[in-house]
Amino acid sequence: MADTKVPVLTFNNGLTMPQLGYGTWKSKPEEVTEAVKMAIDAGYRHIDCAYCYGNEKEVGAGIKAKIDDGTVKREDLFITGKEGHFRFPKDENGKFIYSDGSYVDTYKGMEDLVDSGKVKSIGISNFNHQQLQEIVDAARIKPANHQIEHHPYLKQDKLLAYCKERDITVTAHGSIGSRDRPWVTDNKEEHPNILEDPKVLAVAEKHGKTPAQVALRWGIQRGVAVIPKSVTESRIISNIQVFDFELTAEDMSELNSFPDKRYRGVELAWIGDHPLYPFHLEF
Repeated sequence: MADTKVPVLTFNNGLTMPQLGYGTWKSKPEEVTEAVKMAIDAGYRHIDCAYCYGNEKEVGAGIKAKIDDGTVKREDLFITGKEGHFRFPKDENGKFIYSDGSYVDTYKGMEDLVDSGKVKSIGISNFNHQQLQEIVDAARIKPANHQIEHHPYLKQDKLLAYCKERDITVTAHGSIGSRDRPWVTDNKEEHPNILEDPKVLAVAEKHGKTPAQVALRWGIQRGVAVIPKSVTESRIISNIQVFDFELTAEDMSELNSFPDKRYRGVELAWIGDHPLYPFHLEF
């Protein structure tokens, strides 16, 4: 079943990462073990997970099952984890209690993990360009990757260029529009749906592909890694079937024509008053 050849992105340390991976945020613990097994069977070799997603143990069980049955070896897999094995504290009113800790200090701790051999590559997520530059200036080990929201409604052109100039690869979360979020409503003005957009639908019909496949292919052709999430076998398979067609220059121009910042699915609004909130800046 796993006959899809997924291209890789090369990090600034010479190591590589499959350009398409399997995302696990918002997957229910009782569903994600089987979903991870299906993803590995379908050809995914890049798994994106985190303790704070509340399903990391179950993701690990799926990975272990496919190693134990001989489908893959551990060295065949690229696994992304996220720093932070604790819940955010809240006060009596339910408001997050912010620490005065420094993300630079956290990053230096991650560098120690590379030194110890516990991880091979380190990166950041949801930083603006000033925060990214602060890390680069302080780092012994340059970030290999920056994971950000990226889709046709949020192209992030300036941030992508900023990362490219510094030889930092980019992974996109929300590649097909971040619909599976508790705050998403049916209000099309507040929460437009990429997968129902006439431009995306027209390109999909032209190529005989689904709107999700078009959105993923758009990200891939922009040099970004994508990590779509699904627990449905047919969609898991469909999401990796994006390497048998190519969007034309006209297609890319059409999909690039949306106003930038039309929609950010993950605004992190619950920490909007934090002094280090990343999205106050243009990029």
